[in-house]
Amino acid sequence: MIESPRLRRAQARTLPSLAVDLGGALNLVGALVKYLSLAFLLPAGVALGYGESAWPFVLSAVVTVLAGWSLERVTQGKDRIGMREGFLVVALTWLLAALFVCLPYLFADDPQLGSPLNAYFESMSGLTTTGASVLTDIEALNHSLAMWRQFSQWIGGMGIIVLALAVLPRLRVGGRQLLESELPGPDVEKLTVSIRTVARRLWVLYLALTVLMVLVLAVIGWTGLDERMNLFEAVAHAFATLSTGGFSTQARSIEGFSAATQWAIVGFMALAGVNFALMYRAVLRQGRPWRDEELRLYVFLLLGASVILFAKLVGREIYEGEEAVRHSVFQTVSIMTTTGYASADFSEWPIFAGMVLVALMLIGGSAGSTAGAIKVVRLLVLTRILRRELDQTVHREAVVPIRFNGSALDERTVRSVGAFVLLYLVVFALGTLGLVISEAINTARTDLDWPDAISATATTLGNVGPGLGFLGPMGSFDSFSDSSKAILIALMWMGRLELIPVVILLTRNYWRA
Repeated sequence: MIESPRLRRAQARTLPSLAVDLGGALNLVGALVKYLSLAFLLPAGVALGYGESAWPFVLSAVVTVLAGWSLERVTQGKDRIGMREGFLVVALTWLLAALFVCLPYLFADDPQLGSPLNAYFESMSGLTTTGASVLTDIEALNHSLAMWRQFSQWIGGMGIIVLALAVLPRLRVGGRQLLESELPGPDVEKLTVSIRTVARRLWVLYLALTVLMVLVLAVIGWTGLDERMNLFEAVAHAFATLSTGGFSTQARSIEGFSAATQWAIVGFMALAGVNFALMYRAVLRQGRPWRDEELRLYVFLLLGASVILFAKLVGREIYEGEEAVRHSVFQTVSIMTTTGYASADFSEWPIFAGMVLVALMLIGGSAGSTAGAIKVVRLLVLTRILRRELDQTVHREAVVPIRFNGSALDERTVRSVGAFVLLYLVVFALGTLGLVISEAINTARTDLDWPDAISATATTLGNVGPGLGFLGPMGSFDSFSDSSKAILIALMWMGRLELIPVVILLTRNYWRA
């Protein structure tokens, strides 16, 4: 039967062809998942070193490599992926990677992580460098599981995609889109070299800072400045600090470590919240980093919030002297960089101090860093948008470009910043409302008040970790219902991908030619 042109046009309207190369995207996801299996070698080695069972990690590696290899074999076209496929690759990779990262928790049959949902929550929190935890007894984990938990944050810190671009030459195609998804912000720093070279250099810097931090913490332990700081603790906390993840091997986070350790961690957290491309240029002595407007605002906010917290803690006579300075600076840097460590239980601090910390949860670190939340550069651009609107209200004919570091931003970038902040606030509001409704329906728990729900949403969407109230740094997310945990997992995932890739996947035009 010969189809008429009219019939073919009607079919084209009702059955639009996909504009996304689904096979190519899945082919690349399979390759990324396959190479993720190498990550299990580290905790397996730790298990052998401490006389623990390495089978959970060996079995996880086998399952991961077989799953990735199978997906890669049944699909093809990774060399064809472009801008559209990049969004899908990044979103699927994080979902699947968290699934495989949680396998050791399940295979080890740990009583706290025996539930698949709890295990997936912990792995998603690790990979997204959130630091929220369902564990109620962290110190009950054996050495290998504890190190795997820390290492998962280090992997997720700079990003699985960036790692792949750095070491796998076959994944160069579509690299710009993937890199922009992993180093989010209004724009990726232009280093005038290939995408793979950019990714490799950033990972070398990331690794170098991690090694340096391990040495610094180890020296603090070896010299007797902190008797609790041994090599295991140094490596574990370096993994979670440079990734701005915030997991700790200790039930009370960093509280039990010495002042020297806490000050050292403050310095590396602050560095982790800086644009890594800017740090790379500083290492090569290319330009003057202090001229970067985002860096200046970042430092100003850290100092300003620290002074405010210090005044509050001293005024309420909670701490005094060096201790007051240390705790105020530590918590400011920890929360703003979305690391989520705690040197004290700040959930017991005055309400005003809690409000300052929640505000810092929303701001976050610099673009191109491992930190989460809205990012300082967007805050900077948003304030200039508001100032322009006020100027143009008075001078209607004035043409006032938005400038950043002396250069005028194109209007597309300006609009994208406004759209992102609006979208972030919408998702924040919906997430908060969803948690309140979920807890009321599923557990008849009416004591989840709005401040707790707001802090839970802020800390997961911003990939911060601890919240306020019962979700404080010494608390746990275990008491949430399963549906609420699913909402929190979605918020962590969306926050790590900075919302846009996820929202784009939900639009009809994305899937149409």
